[in-house]
Amino acid sequence: MGMDAYRFSISWTRIFPNGTGHINQAGVDYYNRLIDALLAKGIEPYVTLYHWDLPQALEDKYSGWLDPQVIKDFATYADACFQNFGDRVKHWITFNEPHTFSIQGYDVGLEAPGRCSIPLFLFCRAGNSATEPYMVAHNVILSHGTAADIYRRKYKSKQRGSVGASFDVIWYESATNSTADVIATKIAQDFQLGWFLDPFMFGDYPSSMRSRVGSRLPTFSKSESALIKGSLDFVGINHYTTFYGSNDTADIIGHLLNDSLADSGAITLPFKDGKPIGDRANSIWLYIVPEGMRKLMNYIKKKYGNPLVIITENGMDDPNSPFISLKDALKDTKRIKYHHDYLTNLLASIKEDGCNVKGYFAWSLLDNWEWAAGYTSRFGLYFVDYKDKLKRYPKDSVQWFTNFLNSTQTRQ
Repeated sequence: MGMDAYRFSISWTRIFPNGTGHINQAGVDYYNRLIDALLAKGIEPYVTLYHWDLPQALEDKYSGWLDPQVIKDFATYADACFQNFGDRVKHWITFNEPHTFSIQGYDVGLEAPGRCSIPLFLFCRAGNSATEPYMVAHNVILSHGTAADIYRRKYKSKQRGSVGASFDVIWYESATNSTADVIATKIAQDFQLGWFLDPFMFGDYPSSMRSRVGSRLPTFSKSESALIKGSLDFVGINHYTTFYGSNDTADIIGHLLNDSLADSGAITLPFKDGKPIGDRANSIWLYIVPEGMRKLMNYIKKKYGNPLVIITENGMDDPNSPFISLKDALKDTKRIKYHHDYLTNLLASIKEDGCNVKGYFAWSLLDNWEWAAGYTSRFGLYFVDYKDKLKRYPKDSVQWFTNFLNSTQTRQ
């Protein structure tokens, strides 16, 4: 296809089966083969250290991300990866979407470890949705800062790589021009991106979170604040869609949920007055709003001083339906238009607005398991036949990307 980079995740338990202690050499050998194979083909590896797969041993031992001990164990794991792979890996992503697993795992309980305390959710057997998401996020932020500090002290001078993190960001568009909705939309973004990026850029959580969450929001000591501030060499952004934001005047969410989602005082939805914000992909949350990409890039530029940004995920999914023939499934014109329109807006943010964006990853190369959606969702540029030994077939978007990349390289 002409792509020059590939993003993949290392599984913590492949390196440390028990989360810490003895290194599993077979796991190290596996990733060495993968990294060497990529480099042999002229493909730069971008490596994510944590994509929601905490070793079960650490969950059993001390409840994982809820305990500060996880900071030390993650640091040991990150150090081992830097030591074993850093001579060839020059781009590290410590965490993928910490906001997602903090909320989904510890607020609404839909993902591992399935903790929550929302009365409406009968499947929740343990947890505290009003406090645990903030505790988890705090430990994640300190884990990144600790790992980045290790890299800078022990490896950067010789390996000359960079360490960042990837954040999930829905762009929020105010539902109306009312002051209440505009402010609510801004606060909603503080509770999404600002929750994590503000500490890394400014050394503390957004003031809106401090005032609204109060004592339930952990605090950073002076040394911790110094550790995390400036610890991102680049900002990874996973962006797919745009929602409307409005003020929760009647405290609807607050009455339904006693959790971090209610703390923002905002309602974020992909429709207004019964009309969707854009054409929908397969996922119930993924509405196609290309101009959101440009607006988000400008927001980051303005609020955070134009840091180096890499789009680490962007894409859309089709349904995995038994009633769609292979021939028709490969004709993904909607995906082609999606990437064309989002990339066009991304280019405008760079060329016309001066946003400091230096990379783009499509999600994803192959159809795969999409967490809660399982195999019902197909994000891949390549079709994977789950019924026939996982055979792979290029969708039309593969040819489109190939032409696009070849023409870009020719112009350069």
